[in-house]
Amino acid sequence: MTRSLLHEILDYANRADPYPLYEELRKTPVHHVDDGAYVVSTYYEIRSLLHDPRISSEARHLASTAHDPLAAAAQEEDGVLPPSFLRLDPPEHDRLRRMTNRPFGPPHSPHRVDGMREELHGIVSDLIDGIGDPGRIDLVDQFSYPFPVTVICRLLGVPREDEARFHSWADTIAASLDPDPDADPAERGKEAHEARMQLGMYLAGLIEQRRKNPRDDMLSALATAEGPDGAMATMELLSTAALLLIAGHETTVNLVTNGMLTLLRNPDVLRRLRADPRLAVPVVEELLRFEPPVQLLPQRTPLADIEVRGVTIPKGASLWLVLASGNRDPQRFENPDRFDPDRRDIQHLGFGSGIHSCFGAPLARLEAQLALSELARRLDNPRLLQDPPPYRQNAVLRGPRHLPIACDGIRP
Repeated sequence: MTRSLLHEILDYANRADPYPLYEELRKTPVHHVDDGAYVVSTYYEIRSLLHDPRISSEARHLASTAHDPLAAAAQEEDGVLPPSFLRLDPPEHDRLRRMTNRPFGPPHSPHRVDGMREELHGIVSDLIDGIGDPGRIDLVDQFSYPFPVTVICRLLGVPREDEARFHSWADTIAASLDPDPDADPAERGKEAHEARMQLGMYLAGLIEQRRKNPRDDMLSALATAEGPDGAMATMELLSTAALLLIAGHETTVNLVTNGMLTLLRNPDVLRRLRADPRLAVPVVEELLRFEPPVQLLPQRTPLADIEVRGVTIPKGASLWLVLASGNRDPQRFENPDRFDPDRRDIQHLGFGSGIHSCFGAPLARLEAQLALSELARRLDNPRLLQDPPPYRQNAVLRGPRHLPIACDGIRP
């Protein structure tokens, strides 16, 4: 049963609504797949493990993934660049994250994200202005997808004339994260590798320019920083920039798209948001609980034997944490399957927790708040054309691949 349940969760047929499967999974908080992964699905256990220093994010500590039926889903990097800090443990993780955070957020750069508010609003407005036919809108292709990659370009300091190339590389790399049963895996792998190489070479050139002529952007700050940890090596900087692009793009696409889908399924909340854009803050927090853009964390392993709810998870085992299941755990949240932005206590796992909690959370929150409040305000009588919409293949980064909607018109 355990084995088939986990395969059902990864089965594309259940992508549109995996939540009944998560409910079944929670009946056994620590599932052991035959000869493979240990899967933890309850809120308090997941949160505890995310804060446990005995849990590693480095693939080299995995004893073996040979018998792990889920291992393939965890492969996101192809060796072009060194592992990003997402895939490292302390002290290397802490050093790189500290260095990346200096130009990104408090205490050293408290206004970096909030200072982009006006620019983000302009990007959102331009995308909505460019929608065209209100009778047939693909929210993903026309809005959710181009929005965050444009934001990442502006954050890093990619020149406007190069944004289209950057979009193209992001598209190819993002596509490679989704399994495609109809495509040649070798060809897709080659295309993704080539895109990563071109992106890496482009960023390397841009870093050199910024070292010589710094500007007021994050790449300049990272390239010229000389803080307590010294300067970032070029390969570390490339890896960090690629992480900001891929992680920052993919999760925000899903957050915005899942958000609009949820609002259209809850028209009373949509009406309230249209009347009061301040509601965007609690709406986004509840969305991060209700429909998190990252459903599973597959790349963890214990550095020693650990016991969770009476089950010993051995050193080196493949450990999966099902964040989306923890977010619907009735032991933690009352009426967990109800979307309720008035919920008083939303300490969700939508951005993870502990040392690997989502680095870009402040930016993702602001992007989603601005995007959803403006879509609610400007789309006149929006409605779904297909429910459920077609989903991406990826079980980890879960969200609609397309979201066909219509509206009566677009307000100024």
